[in-house]
Amino acid sequence: MRATAVPTTAVPATAVPTTVPTEGARSVTTHATRATRVLVLNSGSSSVKYQLLDMRDSSRLAAGLVERIGEENSRLVHTPLHTPPAGDGAGKRERTGRIADHAAALEAVAEELARDGLGLDSPELAAIGHRVVHGGLRFTVPTVIDEDVMAEIERLVPVAPLHNPANLTGIRTARSLRPDLPQVAVFDTAFHTTMPEYAARYAIDVETADAHRIRRYGFHGTSHAYVSRKTAELLGKDPSEVNVIVLHLGNGASASAVAGGRCVDTSMGLTPLEGLVMGTRSGDIDPAVIFHLKRVAGMSVDEIDELLNKKSGLVGLSGDNDMREIRRRVEEGDERAKLAFDVYIHRLKKYIGAYSAVLGRVDAVVFTAGVGENAAEVREASVAGLEQLGLAVDAGRNAVRSGEPRIISPDSARVVVAVVPTDEELEIAQQTFALVSDNRTLDA
Repeated sequence: MRATAVPTTAVPATAVPTTVPTEGARSVTTHATRATRVLVLNSGSSSVKYQLLDMRDSSRLAAGLVERIGEENSRLVHTPLHTPPAGDGAGKRERTGRIADHAAALEAVAEELARDGLGLDSPELAAIGHRVVHGGLRFTVPTVIDEDVMAEIERLVPVAPLHNPANLTGIRTARSLRPDLPQVAVFDTAFHTTMPEYAARYAIDVETADAHRIRRYGFHGTSHAYVSRKTAELLGKDPSEVNVIVLHLGNGASASAVAGGRCVDTSMGLTPLEGLVMGTRSGDIDPAVIFHLKRVAGMSVDEIDELLNKKSGLVGLSGDNDMREIRRRVEEGDERAKLAFDVYIHRLKKYIGAYSAVLGRVDAVVFTAGVGENAAEVREASVAGLEQLGLAVDAGRNAVRSGEPRIISPDSARVVVAVVPTDEELEIAQQTFALVSDNRTLDA
């Protein structure tokens, strides 16, 4: 698979690794021919997801999850995906018991990788790539992490209070384990920084907006980048030739309008709350609802925040945030589940229509992520009635379950409807490896 092109000239001055010792830089260059592995880390507030990939062929060597960090019932699930050394590491492994913090979690991950002959001390490890949710306007490309970069990620905490602190914790821990190794931040927001100003701006006082960094940033950027590029590949075209509407439908959900490989609009905004109906988030809502709840219901700002982020969306409408359970209840005649499904689909259709207008010409509408890839009923209902936009699905093709990119529209459809499984970890690994490879070339 083609690696994402990350031009060295596009990397800002702050992205140059100023804190890596000279000896470390020489060591990286010395091992350049062997260092082809990238460890991808996605650190949450109480969890760490990870994958180790070999970028020679984009193969996965290991994957896992540490969850409930800091609790007595912490759990690590590790899966070796290559052939382990004889007599050790065969099959999925699980350990339970308290893992005190992220440092202990990453040390446990390192131990599991070492059991498979994939230790973090290996000269084959080229870099560690970190998912960072919010990069603001400054970080538009993957960036080698130094103290200045970390300080800027921290300055963005007020607009990403649930995500950036956890991302920083993972970065600090990984840097302490391998201070000599390039660590790269890949930002969820970066893909959306190509939006024109009129799409990114909210219609509020400019001085107030600028003072408090209020604008549409967008999220799920690594997924939208990967899926839009893979869709072009599915169509046999270069990304620069294709206009795509990407629907990333998981527990969190977002839509994007991608014109010629560049995002021109996206549904999430200052935070991941705006846009589509999600598992527990409301998506679009009249801002005056917040004032009403405070003045009339006496709710605090924190209570309203929890309502809109954790008790709304599908779970607020039906009591369930799992689309499979909602569909089961719909089939049994449950009215609340049917309402939740109908609201969900109505919002999707509005965005498909809106982004068709934004793009002018649409070559493909593509579904991805957990719901998008697996819920045939959602895909069918989302385009039903949109025939005038050139959209339709073939019932037989739509019913097929597959892990491969596939077209589900009839051959006669004017606009391709497709399912393209997302791979955010591979996207992060590709961007990370491309960047450190460019830096090695410069060092050499």
